[in-house]
Amino acid sequence: MDAALVSSGVKAKTGALAINTVSHRLAVLSKWHQLNGWISPTEAAPVKTLLHEARKAQSRQGIQVRKKTAAVLESLQALLATCTDGVRGVRDRALLLLAWSGGGRRRSEVVGLRVNDVRQLDADTWVYALGVTKTNTGGVRREKPLRGPAAHALSAWLEAAPIADGPLFRRLHRGGRVSADGLSSDQVARIVQRRAKLAGLEGDWAAHSLRSGFVTEAGRQGVPLGDVMSMTEHRSINTVMGYFQTGSLLNSRATSLMPFPEDPRQREPDSPEQKTHHNYEVMT
Repeated sequence: MDAALVSSGVKAKTGALAINTVSHRLAVLSKWHQLNGWISPTEAAPVKTLLHEARKAQSRQGIQVRKKTAAVLESLQALLATCTDGVRGVRDRALLLLAWSGGGRRRSEVVGLRVNDVRQLDADTWVYALGVTKTNTGGVRREKPLRGPAAHALSAWLEAAPIADGPLFRRLHRGGRVSADGLSSDQVARIVQRRAKLAGLEGDWAAHSLRSGFVTEAGRQGVPLGDVMSMTEHRSINTVMGYFQTGSLLNSRATSLMPFPEDPRQREPDSPEQKTHHNYEVMT
């Protein structure tokens, strides 16, 4: 049966599905039933119990839920430092900075942006408009700011690829010629992975690294959670708090209650009286 599912394209490879994959498919199934006014089988107590027990069994086996490496400020700077390869570098720099500085945008949101969704306010500020997203299906346009390096990178991209309409971020042909076709979501992930490899960064990198990195860095810098969520448009506090708390705790006094051991090499030389006292203690 497993081999048949793989050959038909339902599964990518043989073996058990990851628990997150199962949860995602159940969520999609539940949503489909809701849209059609049907009773969802995923709400049945046996299904919920089975999923709960499966998570516990996975934990007992030492299997951890993988999270993508978060691109905090230092990592982002390393990614940007690789963007020196002509038009491709200009495009990738603008994409990385918009996705990160613009509120940790999802890859679907990045590739969905069009030229008429962005407008310049001044030399250091652009705004871009979001429409339908994963958490906002109403389609009401919301504008988000891009400031400083992100604004400058976007200006450089639009100058390097003079485009008046259509997708904001495009594919490139050989020689750096800009295509009329926009990037796909998978290509955004590959851009992040390629830049991480060029930068020599270890970890599990993907497009989500930019979103989780933005939230983590905001926590490190003490940005209020409400401001962060207004940029990311997270609906669930539980979802965003995992990354936010990790960042904020790095600078928390609660992590430094025990003082670091003193480095003997950094102590001032002992006075003659201290040396005499120390020698006496060693002798006794």
